[in-house]
Amino acid sequence: MQLMKFNNPHSFFTALQAGQGHPLVIAGPCSAETEAQVMQTAEALKQQGVHLFRAGIWKPRTRPGSFEGVGSQGLAWLNRVKRELGLKVTTEVATARHVEEALKQEIDVLWIGARTTVNPFAVQEIADALQGVQVPVMVKNPVNPDLALWIGAIERFYHAGITDLAAIHRGFSSYQQTKYRNVPLWQIPIELKARYQGLPVIVDPSHIGGRRDLVFPVSQKGLDLGYDGVMIETHPTPEQALSDAAQQVTPARLAEIIGQLQVRKSTYDDAELVNRAEELRLQIDAADHEIIAALARRMALVEQIGEYKKQNNVQVLQLERWKEIFRSRPEWAEEAGVNPAFVEELYKLIHVESIRKQTKVLDGI
Repeated sequence: MQLMKFNNPHSFFTALQAGQGHPLVIAGPCSAETEAQVMQTAEALKQQGVHLFRAGIWKPRTRPGSFEGVGSQGLAWLNRVKRELGLKVTTEVATARHVEEALKQEIDVLWIGARTTVNPFAVQEIADALQGVQVPVMVKNPVNPDLALWIGAIERFYHAGITDLAAIHRGFSSYQQTKYRNVPLWQIPIELKARYQGLPVIVDPSHIGGRRDLVFPVSQKGLDLGYDGVMIETHPTPEQALSDAAQQVTPARLAEIIGQLQVRKSTYDDAELVNRAEELRLQIDAADHEIIAALARRMALVEQIGEYKKQNNVQVLQLERWKEIFRSRPEWAEEAGVNPAFVEELYKLIHVESIRKQTKVLDGI
C-alpha cells in the first residue's frame, strides 16, 4: 500500500498561514441561509484575517423536517465571497454531484463530514470524482470513535491523487451524558498525528462543545496538543441561526477568542530547559516501571484467586467485590490528589483484564 507522506512545505494549508505566527483559522456560519447573511459574515471575518471562510450548503440533519441547507444556490454566494472579498472558501460535500457543482463554482477547499467519513462507499465515490483534480480536502473524523475509519477515508483521497489533505477533529458521538456535544477523546487524533507527521490537524470546538461558552477552552486545548488550526462556526446573530444556534459565536466574539488563544512552542529552545525536561522524563520512566511492576503483582494475585475460585467452584464475577473496588479506588485517588474519574476509568480496564485472566484459569486454558 502506498505510504502517505505529509511534509510538503508548500501545501495549501501551510501557505495560508505562512509567516503569520498564529494558527490557521477557518470560520463562517454552520449553514449558508441567505446571500445577505453570507456576505455580512464574510465581510466581518475578512477584517479579522480569517484564512478560510466556511459555510454548509447541503445540511442533512439527523432527523428530517428541520432546515437542511439552501442547496446549490448557496455555492454562488460562496463564489461571490471569493470574487469580491478575496477570501478562500470551503464547503462540505457528500456526493459526487456535490463535488461537481462545488468545483464549477471554484470552491477552494472541500471538506468531508463525519456522517460521510463513516461510510467507505460514500468516501470512495467522492474520491473517484476527484481523480485528476488538485483541490485541498479536509476530512472530519467519523461520528464513532474509529481511528481506522478516519485513516481509511484519508487514504482513499491520497490514493486518488489528493495529497493536500487535512484532518478535522470534531469529537465523537456517545451515549454517555457529558458536558460536550461530542466527546473529544483526544487520544484518537493524537494517535493520528503521531502516525502521520506533517498532516495538518484542525480542531472543531463548535461541534465538540456544542455550546459557545466551550469554544475557547476546547480551541486552546487543541492548540496545546499541537493542532494546526481551529474551525469555528460564526454567525451575525447566532440565536437566530437556522441550524446549530447554541454553538455559534458572533464575529466579535470570534475576534476575542482568536486574540486570547496562545500558541505554545513545539520544542524547548534552551539547553537548561532541555536538560531539566530530560531529567523529569527519566523520573517518569522510573515511575512507569513501578506502575507496570505493581500491575504485574496484581495480575499474579488475580490468577491465584482464580485458582481458589476454581477449586471451590465459585463464579468469576463477585458483584459485591466489584462494587467495593469501584467505590473505594476513586476515593483513594482523591485522597492522593489524583483525578478520581481517571482512576475509575483505569480500573474498568484493570477489571476487564482481571476477569479475562480468571476466566482462563476456570476454563483450564
